[in-house]
Order: sequence, then structure tokens, then C-alpha cells
Amino acid sequence: MGFLEKLFGKDKKTTPFCTAVVVAGGKATRMEGVDKILTPMGGEPLILYALEPFQDSDLVDEIVIVAREDLMVPIGNLCSRKGITKVRRVVNGGATRPESVLAGIRAADPGADLIAIHDGARPFITREIIEDTIRTARRCSAAAPAIPVKDTIKRARDGIVTETPDRSELFAVQTPQIFEASLIKAAVGKAIEEGAPITDDCSAVERLGFPVKLTQGSEENIKITTPRDLLHGEAILAERMGL
Repeated sequence: MGFLEKLFGKDKKTTPFCTAVVVAGGKATRMEGVDKILTPMGGEPLILYALEPFQDSDLVDEIVIVAREDLMVPIGNLCSRKGITKVRRVVNGGATRPESVLAGIRAADPGADLIAIHDGARPFITREIIEDTIRTARRCSAAAPAIPVKDTIKRARDGIVTETPDRSELFAVQTPQIFEASLIKAAVGKAIEEGAPITDDCSAVERLGFPVKLTQGSEENIKITTPRDLLHGEAILAERMGL
């Protein structure tokens, strides 16, 4: 049983305060000069689809957006126009993703119990996945959605295969990755201080020896990284809209 579960109890209606930190500060170097966060998709900026499920969830209390300085005002205006009322702050990101995440964590409400960190370029997250992962993090202190890897993965050195890991033990981890606030703040801060090459927020927590519980992710919860991803995203959106 996690700290928060002990504090609030399993069956009580009181829920921990959860801040969603949405990281939207990348440079979009693989998008051929197009800023992916505000790229239109189905007539709306991509980031809007990522924000709406957090806005709609009763388990999310506030949203902090981390963005490049030149995008802070446009994103803030977008949230105002579209009624994303849970956005409390839009803050400037750092030079690296861990530094941007830490900026978002520091901008969260000081009383936040849980921090949910989500990629702004994942527009197809659902309220169900968010809430399942929040409930799991409440019990286990750290949780993230994931899906099983379909392909056979090879570990290689200098182009020579050295190992074929058991595919049944491999998962593609997605976001939101959700943690007890004090845990993720300490973990990301320490990773930055030590220059650790972490590739996601779970990695920072794992470095401290804390286990991360996986929840059910979705094949639609893709990250828009390239123009081809955007085409895939348009297809997912069209299917959801019944077009």
C-alpha cells in the first residue's frame, strides 16, 4: 500500500490532489519545420486534444503546461478560448526534457499529492487511462500506462546481435506517468544533478530503487514526432469522429 493510500484510505471519497504537468516544449526537429504542438489536426491544434481528457477528469485538479517561451502566450490564449479552465500556469521549459519536467513540477500547487507527467504531443490519451493510472499511483506511488511490444527486439553491439530479450517481458511505456509528488521531484532533481541520461520520468524513479507499476495503455496513445505520425493521427481522429 502506497503512502497516499495509507493517508486517505482505500474506501474514502477524499482523493489526493493531482497536478497534470503537460510537457510541450520540444523543438520538433523531426517535423520538417512544423511546430507539432500547435499543428492543426481535425481543425484544432494538436495540444488541445491532449489537454481535454485532463480537463474532463474529476481526478485531475490542475494543469501546468511547460512550453517554449515563444509558445507560452499562444498556448495560454488557446486554453482561454477553448475553456481549458484547469490550466493554472504556462511556464517556460528548460534546455532538456528533464529540466522542463522539473520546471513543471516546481510550478505545481505546493499541496499536490500526485504529479501526472504527460507528453503534449500525445493527443489520443483517454480519460479512462488517466484515471486508471492515477488510482494505481495512489496505491503504488509510481505508475505508467504501457502496451506489450509486438516486434522481436535484438540487443546488438557494433552491428552484431548479442542478445534476444524475451518479448513477453518487454513493454512500450507511454504517458501520463504518475508519481507521488515528493518522489518525482527528488528523482528528477537527482537525475539532473548527476547528469543521468534518463529517457522518461519512470527512469528517474527507477534510479532511486522505486518500482513502477504498469497500467493498460493504448495503441492509439501515440506520440506525434514525424509528419508520418501526423497522418496516423489524422486517421485515428477520423475514426473516433466516425468519418
